[in-house]
Amino acid sequence: MDQNYTFMFYGFLVAWLVVIIYVISIALRERKLRAELDRVKRMVDDREHEPKR
Repeated sequence: MDQNYTFMFYGFLVAWLVVIIYVISIALRERKLRAELDRVKRMVDDREHEPKR
């Protein structure tokens, strides 16, 4: 019976590690996406404030 709890513990441990790694990867992607969005906004603002030719 003790061995079943050990397998269950390791199973939950692996499941939580997968969830944590997934959440961290989403957070990193979101950070990159926000940086890219800010860069695009600055480009648009620069284009709008450029003198007309």
